[in-house]
Amino acid sequence: MEIKAFQEYYPDHLSHCYGCGTMNEHGYQIKTYWDGDETVTRYKPRPYQTAIPGYVYGGLLASLIDCHGTGSASAAMYRKENRPMDTEPSFRFLTGMLNVKYIKPTPIDTTLEIRGTIREIKGKKVIVDVRVLAKGEVTATGEVVTIQVPDRYIKDIIEKGNG
Repeated sequence: MEIKAFQEYYPDHLSHCYGCGTMNEHGYQIKTYWDGDETVTRYKPRPYQTAIPGYVYGGLLASLIDCHGTGSASAAMYRKENRPMDTEPSFRFLTGMLNVKYIKPTPIDTTLEIRGTIREIKGKKVIVDVRVLAKGEVTATGEVVTIQVPDRYIKDIIEKGNG
């Protein structure tokens, strides 16, 4: 049986994100999975995602941490409720706060491993601690404070933006 990434459970109207949207042909299209009690994403930076020759642009790291965090929050809430990720009502999270700490330059010539640990689930808030590893070394860390929003909230934003 093939294991689906968290993002593959998102409905179409939530699949356009530049970082994690499966329907965004220009985006990263990250895929996040459970690995025991941690979440994991692997991402190979593209040559143009550079800061200085040989190293990743810091904004890329921040966006990977952000999208990894929101996907992890959603999966954590499903896990807490002991529900499959394709059941309703859906758990959708937006970033309330993102704090990134850059530890050392991140080489661009390797597949990055982004790992998340669920620190806290409290009501509609999930806090995810994230580490970015390159060649086995932590190069950046992040704290992602996510807030659960109803699916209708995002649909309303989309409709208002198109009206």
